[in-house]
Amino acid sequence: MNMPPIRYAMILAGGKGDRLSVLSVERAKAAVPFGGCYRLIDFPLSNCVNSGIYDIGVLTQYQPRSLIEHIGAGRPWDLDRKQGGIELLQPYLGRTVGGWYRGTGDALYQNMNIILRKRVPHLLVLSGDHVYLMDYNPLMAYHIDRDADVTLVVTRVREEDVSRFGVVAVDEDNWITRFEEKPSVPWSTIAFMGIYVFRTEFLVEKLLENAREGKFDLVRDTIIASVGKVRMQAYFYTGPWFDVGTIRAYWEANMHLLAPLPSFNLYDPDWVIYTNRPPYPPTQICKGARVASSIIGEGAVIRGEVVHSVIFPGVVVEEGAQVHDSIIFNDSVVGERARVFLSILDKRVVVEKGAVVGYGNDLTPNDARPDLLDWGVNLVGKGSVIPEGMVIHRNCLIGIGVQRERFEGLKELRSGSVIV
Repeated sequence: MNMPPIRYAMILAGGKGDRLSVLSVERAKAAVPFGGCYRLIDFPLSNCVNSGIYDIGVLTQYQPRSLIEHIGAGRPWDLDRKQGGIELLQPYLGRTVGGWYRGTGDALYQNMNIILRKRVPHLLVLSGDHVYLMDYNPLMAYHIDRDADVTLVVTRVREEDVSRFGVVAVDEDNWITRFEEKPSVPWSTIAFMGIYVFRTEFLVEKLLENAREGKFDLVRDTIIASVGKVRMQAYFYTGPWFDVGTIRAYWEANMHLLAPLPSFNLYDPDWVIYTNRPPYPPTQICKGARVASSIIGEGAVIRGEVVHSVIFPGVVVEEGAQVHDSIIFNDSVVGERARVFLSILDKRVVVEKGAVVGYGNDLTPNDARPDLLDWGVNLVGKGSVIPEGMVIHRNCLIGIGVQRERFEGLKELRSGSVIV
């Protein structure tokens, strides 16, 4: 079947991402760095343009500055155009509608004038913070062929991960018969991926109804409320997909890229993931340095040892330093003889000479976020300084902009500690 091209897509990119802790305090979840040079938003944006979609609305709200600066006019994705292109849709005040988005459904409702102006019979709606590679054209063809009111993209996940997702049950023809958000007791391993195709007429009618009743959540009030009442189809996706909604899931997704043959291929010339990269000089691996099973970003200078880690642009690892099983964001410095093990460091962090981040085997959960930090990883917020000789054990949380004075009188930080 020859299908007309998908003319328009909306990306929901206003989420806070509380379960990413300090990584998403000062940036939207969709703007969190990933994979050594990308932001999470790069994946749905690149999937769109690789699918031939060049008219995109990005709905933003929480801490949008970093996301707005990254997207700009859309040039890296060839979206700086007079016809179509990219439009950042932020909350606004109007006579009859406006104010902060009160949920994902309300975000679409407040931009209904744009949906109607596009005059598309079917609307593609995407989450802005998932990592996957997907051509949306077969999805749209499937949706139209099944004459569905809404099609949800689903995938199978591990039983232990079910409680993180909305899960569905389907009949023999993949019609959705049940949907539950984050069940405490797993009853299905078919997870919703945050990708929707709506019959626009159905979506508009439901959004208007929900607005009158003060209902603002897209999943709860539009999807779950419509199960068994409308034609709701499941489209199974079988490729790798990462919902990096927790610190552990984020770390695992980055580490997956370091496998000798990762199932998630970022090197496919036919499906490029585009991004807005600042200008950095070439990477330098100095004499005596050791690098193994790692991603090293542009402009990084490696004089020490980096093993099984993701290093973003501009990072410096000094002589005698060791970085293992870690993720280090742009322009951070690991000083001479410092060691960073199983840790995530945000931008412009300085680990001074001889300091250790990630020491010992005590896995006492974090005092403030035991739900996130209970498996040994340390988090260090943007712009913080770990003083010379300081030893930080496991599951520790260092806030944003913490300077050496906050460590005064301390030689080590026990497992589970918090400094903000």
